Amino acid sequence: MKPDFDLIIVGGSFAGLVCARTAAMRGLKVAVIDRKRDPGAQVRTTGILVKEAADVLDLPAGVSRKVRGVRIYAPSGRHRDLESDGYYFLATDTPALLRWLALDASLAGARLLYGARWQGACYEPGGLRLRGLDISTRYLIGADGARSQVARSFGLGPNERVLMGSEIHVPSLPGLDRGHLHCFFGRDQAPGYIGWAVPGVGCTQIGIATKSDRRPDLGPVLRQIEALTGLSDLDLTERRGGLIPVGGPVRPFASDRVMLIGDAAGLVSPLTGGGIHNAFRYGRRAAQVVSDYLQDRGTEPSQVLAREIPSYALKSLMRRTMDIGAPDWMIEAMLGTPVMGALAQSIFFRPRTITLPSMTPAFRHAPAARALGATGLI
Repeated sequence: MKPDFDLIIVGGSFAGLVCARTAAMRGLKVAVIDRKRDPGAQVRTTGILVKEAADVLDLPAGVSRKVRGVRIYAPSGRHRDLESDGYYFLATDTPALLRWLALDASLAGARLLYGARWQGACYEPGGLRLRGLDISTRYLIGADGARSQVARSFGLGPNERVLMGSEIHVPSLPGLDRGHLHCFFGRDQAPGYIGWAVPGVGCTQIGIATKSDRRPDLGPVLRQIEALTGLSDLDLTERRGGLIPVGGPVRPFASDRVMLIGDAAGLVSPLTGGGIHNAFRYGRRAAQVVSDYLQDRGTEPSQVLAREIPSYALKSLMRRTMDIGAPDWMIEAMLGTPVMGALAQSIFFRPRTITLPSMTPAFRHAPAARALGATGLI
């Protein structure tokens, strides 16, 4: 019997939705399953886009705002500003962005099955059948996060090194420079990585990422922000949290007719924890190689991606250094030095490769534009 779908993607976030959109545009019959009932629910990311990721999507007005600089703080509160001509970051209304990506994937032809739980799959002639949902597919992609259930079901590599992230949203803070991402370093402020305050879309995002053996404590970062703004007793409007894989690509990341992408595959910078640009890049690339394989007898998809996925060897080494953590006196001493400036400039403003030259929205016609308008995104 012919499978119900050519491709089923487990996970309807950045990687899964971009993958679904591209595969559908290439003529595959695609479905996305996700246990969430809404694409914008249960967000587990800050939603900050680097410029290279932002360049490939013509985002609707109102879901993002540009932030052009980075302000680095030492434990004492001393800071240093960094900028790069022509470069910026985008803070996003992440739930609205995910809903927009879901709509675009749907209009391209993908079927979105939100509220559907992964319960495993078994092989059958011609593909796999998903338990509980009774639908079948010729190929399966797991884009279901750092603790991927697809990976567990098929004995694929787990993410063994992770950071713990926690973020709250409060009303926009007067007194906090809206032109910068505010980044806080120190063993007390952010053991193992970084704390941040992002002047976002209609709010200020305040968060921290720490080593997995430390429960994230926003207290030290909040105290620094209170010192900067003179404000306390901030009104909480939203809370997010989740795991950030920083161990590099998992091995193995694929088996027969099954492949991982996004956080599930560990395609996240071990140094910065940034993964959205890789979600766009490899989500689209996975769709391309799967369609080549299914439609044109191309090379097995995981063999193609295995040659293209970076090893992150240097960044993994730098991650181990950050796990140890510099003492506060060293951070204070290095803040104004040329070495610190050059290193920070390289980390925050280094060009990233994003090969998505044709991500024109699938809804560039009147009925779809009206549908998007009905969502309030344009």
